[in-house]
Amino acid sequence: MNTEFHARRSDNTEARATQQFRDDLGAMIRAHATDLTVDEREAVEALPSGAALLVVRRGPDLGARFLLDRDVTVAGRHPAVDIFLDDVTVSRRHTEFRRKGTAFSVVDLGSLNGTFCDSSRIDHELALNDGAEVQIGKYRFTFFASRFDLVESA
Repeated sequence: MNTEFHARRSDNTEARATQQFRDDLGAMIRAHATDLTVDEREAVEALPSGAALLVVRRGPDLGARFLLDRDVTVAGRHPAVDIFLDDVTVSRRHTEFRRKGTAFSVVDLGSLNGTFCDSSRIDHELALNDGAEVQIGKYRFTFFASRFDLVESA
């Protein structure tokens, strides 16, 4: 009888800890979005499932927004890329954003200055989490996934 009570209590404690972790994680994600303007917040909230948004947080074109709604989106300094970044610190074909279902990743395309995610240089395809910071040359973006896709993954 004592062991049954202990097992039930342990399960309840684990369930509370898991719920607390989810609540804390949700608060952290919301905190990333609090420094958005009203227009930026509305744009993020309006994203359909399978789409994401990059918002320039530092560097040239501060506040610019780029929609990620295709399977492959290339960023660079070449005029024919999907996201044109006009700065000498950016390679012609610098970075590729990839979508698989509702998940997004980023990969450096052999650029001279590299691509960084959350301050770490990436050397392989890296999954993007909501609120991640991606740096391409002088540009620093915040990645925002569709709010619909965050609910599905919770």
